Amino acid sequence: QVQLVESGGGLVQTGASLRLSCAASGRTFSRYAMAWFRQVPGKERELVAAIRWTTGTPYYTNTVKGRFTISRDNATNTGYLQMSSLEPEDTAVYYCAAGSRFVSLFPREYDYWGQGTQVTVSS
Repeated sequence: QVQLVESGGGLVQTGASLRLSCAASGRTFSRYAMAWFRQVPGKERELVAAIRWTTGTPYYTNTVKGRFTISRDNATNTGYLQMSSLEPEDTAVYYCAAGSRFVSLFPREYDYWGQGTQVTVSS
């Protein structure tokens, strides 16, 4: 069993930076990949970034490439999403997820989810 707890969301202005954290528990977590999704009301949850836990290999969607950085700390089993140059379009609830596939665009292929953290970017 894996449990994920996000933190770090908040209200910021356009151009600001924010770092989200996802604390993972579970003895077998190293077998998973961690991903960050985001969702706005009325839209489907969309993949933002993912990281292969064992190697740290990252993946980014074109929407955030160059602005967001995904990383992880093996010692604390914590994943991070560093967000820079934030835009109002980045406003969403951000979720971390764990799955056995390194990258999947489909939320249904992830086994575990955090509770979500709100990120609001004002113009």
